[in-house]
Amino acid sequence: MAIIPLPERGQPLDLTYIYQIANAINNISTQVSSSTYKYVTIDTPSNGKQSLNNSETRMIAAYKEVVNNTTVNAGNEKSFEYFIEPELKYPPIVTATPINIADTSAGKNVSVILKSVTTSRVEGVVRFNSSGDASVAVNIIIIGVPS
Repeated sequence: MAIIPLPERGQPLDLTYIYQIANAINNISTQVSSSTYKYVTIDTPSNGKQSLNNSETRMIAAYKEVVNNTTVNAGNEKSFEYFIEPELKYPPIVTATPINIADTSAGKNVSVILKSVTTSRVEGVVRFNSSGDASVAVNIIIIGVPS
């Protein structure tokens, strides 16, 4: 895209300069115009499918440490929560993935279960399927519609 030269103080604005400004604005408009590839579809539990422009959605990528160098037994569960601020319009779509921080054997054998997803909070548990020391976190991806 062309760079428009800044006018000098007191310089008269002529047709060429105004043409360059209009042309630059048209180029920007073309680059940010709506297309089917610039939309996100969020299938909300309460309001069905919401198709929105990318700029009208809210995406959050979060990291939450659950346990660090903790001894766990098979079947133990450890709760976690993440607060969404500001609150969303509808409950979002959420994915949580476990991370074995310290490469421990107990950290390799875990499950993440989301218990509750609301417009303002995500609650879940990490279930340990084997005993031993564990250091586990979760990556949380939230896609929703802002209020």
